[in-house]
Amino acid sequence: MSNHENFYINGEWVSPAKPQTLDVINPATEEPFTRISVGSAADVDKAVAAAKAAYETFSRTSPAERLALLKRVLEVYLDRFEDIAQAVSAEMGAPLSFARDAQAWAGRGHLESTIKAFETYSFSETRGTTMVVKEPIGVCALITPWNWPLNQIVCKVAPAIAAGCTVVLKPSEIAPISGIVFAEVMHAAGVPKGVFNLVNGTGPDVGQVMASHPDVDMVSFTGSTRAGVIVAKAAADTVKRVAQELGGKSANIILPDADFETAVTKGVRGCFSNTGQSCDAPTRMLVPKDRHDEALAIAKAVAEAFRTGDPNSEETNLGPVVSQLQFDKIQRLIEVGISEGATLVTGGPGRPDGLNRGYYIRPTVFGNVTPDMTIAREEIFGPVLSIISYEDEEDAIRIANDTVYGLAAYVQSQDIDRARRVAARMRAGSVYLNYPAWDTMASFGGYKQSGNGREYADFGIHDFLEIKSVVGYGG
Repeated sequence: MSNHENFYINGEWVSPAKPQTLDVINPATEEPFTRISVGSAADVDKAVAAAKAAYETFSRTSPAERLALLKRVLEVYLDRFEDIAQAVSAEMGAPLSFARDAQAWAGRGHLESTIKAFETYSFSETRGTTMVVKEPIGVCALITPWNWPLNQIVCKVAPAIAAGCTVVLKPSEIAPISGIVFAEVMHAAGVPKGVFNLVNGTGPDVGQVMASHPDVDMVSFTGSTRAGVIVAKAAADTVKRVAQELGGKSANIILPDADFETAVTKGVRGCFSNTGQSCDAPTRMLVPKDRHDEALAIAKAVAEAFRTGDPNSEETNLGPVVSQLQFDKIQRLIEVGISEGATLVTGGPGRPDGLNRGYYIRPTVFGNVTPDMTIAREEIFGPVLSIISYEDEEDAIRIANDTVYGLAAYVQSQDIDRARRVAARMRAGSVYLNYPAWDTMASFGGYKQSGNGREYADFGIHDFLEIKSVVGYGG
């Protein structure tokens, strides 16, 4: 029996307070493949009340008990791994290999890194006669996006559980099915009643209600900067903590001494990964002015080698974007790039040849982009790369930092000391040198309008804790 039209509240699958459903669209076909219930304030009230009641007991459990619980969650997650991958592929149009190797893997990776960090995490320290303790912040509202559903669900839920908090999760209504499978994982793992709750719905009807709820102590939100501002304003009246991971427009500085073929090739692939739907994607490639044309030629060949199409085909490595709304936005920005005078190297408006339905975008590369152009400043969130030339290292650093965002930056150089020096000057929460492997033990979060707070491993646990000083504890 499917739980798609139910919510998970207080350890049970329940019907919504007011019956209302929403179709879930497969972006590869533009057709509904299932439907979910969407909630209201009454459902949020019920879920928050369950979380608040459960907090009284769960917050007093020992770290060892919570560690054992997370290990059970991991075991069940691995049992349901293929179901999770299939759900992500259907709701996002992700190629199955990517849904398994990246999307579903991300949930596993964050469970494993949280467990590893938790095993040695200290909740107290002595400073003279003062005992400084870290305590769970309380009931947490978790609002997650559609682009990396398991990544964002697990890197919020796992550290919140580790900290001793109770949670109410609202996954994106655009890609909600993997979140429902995750709730089934939590149930099967024996998470105590009320510790984990799930309510599906829209941002205005559920997300903002959660953010403003007087019995919610913290909101952790991942999504657009625009929506993040709305969430923060909703939370402000009750002065609750708000952690945000928001938009990005990350620069990828390719220094003159880099292996150019490798640096440009991996830069294009990084930008197009997940069909360009990553907030930390390296969407602005900065190259030396005298090697601009060389970069365009390499990028063109790499982009045109992508195979866009049916997510179920083993040959596909680029799926559709998630929705009609995203498709239309990306098409508009490609047209703006052309009209503002950027050089269209490959791709452009419309669907790829041979595809007449599905939200497919032509893999697109622009050259001769200037820092003031719209495509160099706005987050496009699709497989669209802007190549910008720079005069020297100082100019590259200036261009890279000339953005309202600060989520990630990338530096390529065969001289690691030089790469490190440039990294030190990047105004970004994460800087990646020479395309390293994904590290779920590193911190993740942004500067400026890319948000506040940090996720992953012990950094995530810390965000869900309050700090209390018991002065005179030592007599």
